[in-house]
Amino acid sequence: MSIFEKIGKGLGSSSKSIDVEEYMNAAEMDDVDIMHEPADHYIKPVALVQQTDLELIKKELSSNNIVLMNITEMEKRPNTLKTAIDDLKTFVDKMNGDIARIDENKILLTPSKIKIIKTKKVARK
Repeated sequence: MSIFEKIGKGLGSSSKSIDVEEYMNAAEMDDVDIMHEPADHYIKPVALVQQTDLELIKKELSSNNIVLMNITEMEKRPNTLKTAIDDLKTFVDKMNGDIARIDENKILLTPSKIKIIKTKKVARK
C-alpha cells in the first residue's frame, strides 16, 4: 500500500487513490517545506511599494532575517524613497545591522551583527 493510499484511508477517503497534485496544492501545504528543515534565519524578498512596507521590513530584520528589498515602484517617488531609505538606515544602524545598494533596483538589509562588505575584490590572474 502506497503512502498516498494510507493518507487517503487516514482521511476517511473511500477511494483507493488520492490525487497527488490536489494534495500538494492544498492550502495547508502553503507553509510547509517538505524538502528542508526549518532555518534559523531567512533571506526575504520584499518590494517597497508604500510606506506601510517599512513596518514589514523592520519586523523581518527584528526577526534576524535578511531583506532583499526591491525599490522599483518607489523610485517613481524619489522624495518618498529617500525618506524611506533614511528611516531604514537609522533602524539598521540602531540594531547594529547593515544596508547596501546591490544594483539599481535592489537594496540589501541585514539584521544585528551581519555586515556587508562594500568593497569589490579584484580577481588575481
